[in-house]
Amino acid sequence: MSVQTERADTVPAAGVRKSDASPPGDGAHRTRRRGGASAPYLLLLPALAATAVLLGWPLVKNGMLSFQNLNPRQLILHLTEWNGIDNYQEVLTGSDFWKVVGRSVVFTAANVALIMVLGTLVGLLLARLGRRMRVTLMLGLVLAWAMPVIAATTVYQWLFASRFGVVNWLLDKLGWHSMAEYNWLGTQFSTFSVVTLLIVWQSIPFVAINLYAATTTIPKELYEAASLDGADAWKSFASVTFPFLRPFLWATTFLEIIWVFKAFPQIFAMNEGGPNRLTETLPIYAFVEGVGNQHYGMGAAISFLTILVLLALTAYYLRTVLKQEEDEL
Repeated sequence: MSVQTERADTVPAAGVRKSDASPPGDGAHRTRRRGGASAPYLLLLPALAATAVLLGWPLVKNGMLSFQNLNPRQLILHLTEWNGIDNYQEVLTGSDFWKVVGRSVVFTAANVALIMVLGTLVGLLLARLGRRMRVTLMLGLVLAWAMPVIAATTVYQWLFASRFGVVNWLLDKLGWHSMAEYNWLGTQFSTFSVVTLLIVWQSIPFVAINLYAATTTIPKELYEAASLDGADAWKSFASVTFPFLRPFLWATTFLEIIWVFKAFPQIFAMNEGGPNRLTETLPIYAFVEGVGNQHYGMGAAISFLTILVLLALTAYYLRTVLKQEEDEL
């Protein structure tokens, strides 16, 4: 009996293979593997939570305000008056909104074009300079980039002041006596010119340093091969430098479009959207209508439409990048 029992214990059960038996420690290995797979998501949780609290909730609150009739009366009496899509209808059917949209698009396009062209040239110049000159130029770029926006705007107001500004004094000394007391903030074009000069000056360092960093990733062997093939400087740039810089140019251009499109302190601190509200872009327009005129629901609707415009630009950018990646594959 004892012999038969031992044999029965050693015989495997029907339908069970020896290979199905888990080796020792396999369960712990699977647990560690699952824990390692979930670790990146756990590390992202604090950032996602902060984004939801600091960006998500204000966006939801702004969306709720855009469907309300919120004026000083409602604030004092603590009333909540929902008016549906009346704010959006009033904004979209008015001519002022579309004038501001067109003005914002032209203003953004002009600034981004100047920023990218000049920033790219400075970035390529950094790649050509010697070490000392490169460090000196980069130090100047970093100082310009690090200057607070309001401080830089105040400096430009001093530079372009009508009576005691350095620019008018210099133009007068050079022979343009009619510019001695010229009011640079008196017309739409001249105001936008000063603001554009300020924004371009502040944005060039980011583009230049970013593209210079990109040029350091290009293998020197490619330039040597292009030189052996008889390529001049322009052909070398077109066949070697530009293909490597293209992803950086796309990313930088997209970031500059967003930053310039939502530029607020430079325009508002310079002339508060004047003269006669002719230099208002969408962010200034939303602030003036919402806070300035105390039509908070209207201002929330305009700002929400501005966000939708930026989301459309983001979607276009992502679509273009994904299409380029597919073509490369």
